[in-house]
Amino acid sequence: MRMLTLGFAAVGLIVSSTAARADLPYEREPINYLSAQTTDPVAQLQKLMESKKVVLEKEGPSGYLRSLLKALDIPVSSQVLVFSKSSFQISKISPKKPRALYFNDDVYIGYVQNGDGTEISAADPELGGVYYFLSEADDDEGAVIERRTHDCLQCHVNGRTEDVPGHMVRSIPTGPSGRPVFSAGSANITHESPLNERWGGWYVTGKASGQAHLGNMLADPTSRDGPKPVAKDVLDLAGRFNLKPYLSPHSDIVALMTLEHQVKMHNLITAANYQAKLAMQYAKEINKAFGEPEGTISETTARRFDGPTEKLVRYMLFIDEAKLTGKIEGTSDFAAEFQARGPRDPQGRSLRDFDMTTRMFKYPCSYLIYSKAFNALPEPIKERTYRRLWEILSGQDKTPDYDVRTPEQRAAILEILLATKPDLPDYWRGGQTVASDDSEKSAASPLASH
Repeated sequence: MRMLTLGFAAVGLIVSSTAARADLPYEREPINYLSAQTTDPVAQLQKLMESKKVVLEKEGPSGYLRSLLKALDIPVSSQVLVFSKSSFQISKISPKKPRALYFNDDVYIGYVQNGDGTEISAADPELGGVYYFLSEADDDEGAVIERRTHDCLQCHVNGRTEDVPGHMVRSIPTGPSGRPVFSAGSANITHESPLNERWGGWYVTGKASGQAHLGNMLADPTSRDGPKPVAKDVLDLAGRFNLKPYLSPHSDIVALMTLEHQVKMHNLITAANYQAKLAMQYAKEINKAFGEPEGTISETTARRFDGPTEKLVRYMLFIDEAKLTGKIEGTSDFAAEFQARGPRDPQGRSLRDFDMTTRMFKYPCSYLIYSKAFNALPEPIKERTYRRLWEILSGQDKTPDYDVRTPEQRAAILEILLATKPDLPDYWRGGQTVASDDSEKSAASPLASH
């Protein structure tokens, strides 16, 4: 069985059954996950490779990996290493041969030393997580990328992925053989997780200023209790395993934290996309049954957009982010390269600017607001997202929960978005108040008017 599972303790979860899950009906209309044409960066690369416009080249023990990263514009500095046994290549992963993960805003890569190939996943703008495998083919045939569906979906659709095809970052104590110690518990990790719950089964390089975590430690497989979080910085992995087969000697702490934010953000975007499409299909069927004009939605249907929107906005503004108590510093060039990728306003500010002292980002609004996945959100969700962001950032929303974002932070984020996000509604620039109560709208309000 081949699938991208960025791990027991990584992005994904290997299980033999997903019984009792309540995932959204992605296999049929209007989503058609299994049959719809993919448009993500990997699908685009796949076409270029088939037409021989792009040819991947093998290089040393990592095979096509470096060439693949270059073709997908994924920085080597994003490398993080997980040593818990995960993915279908389970027998080849251990603390002595950790699995390497690489990522950019749209694509995740999993490399296993001496593996059968490279695991790839992308955030497709319409479909969410889409999974691929690049086989280590014979030299005469060259590299071939194939899409995977059913086998990967066994593990990549569950409550931890918001019930849509997606990913997750897991932390679970792991023994010397690489076997997870399930009796010691596990945690699904996002930017909301305290550091002392993070990175069981991971190597972590960097400085955490005395903040304890579970990285770099091996659990006793005979004990029901996992290791206690330890405040011990590891700057160099030399001596723990052979670093030569890897493209980088790092498993950068800043890259890990960025990955943890990003995977849930992608899942929430996908969930909002799916739920909006289902609500719009429901409205279409209701209109046909009751003879209403095409495009009409009721108040009840309109409210189905609000829940996914609020969940998305709350996460993208880091409202429940775990507080840092000291400076976080990585060991690679990841932070500098990540920040260099962002659009900047006339003052030189970017949503990609790290803080890493009391919080992750200096201007706490997810950089994935620029992503193709966000831009592809159905209009009812995107309109509500922009409206809620405006209400919060402009100070119109007085909800106590949002007080975590100070007036200065709100103003800076608003100014950055105004300068770097060209599709914002006109009211962002005009400064007028916008209605926030859908009940004020007609029950026969057309979708096009939202």
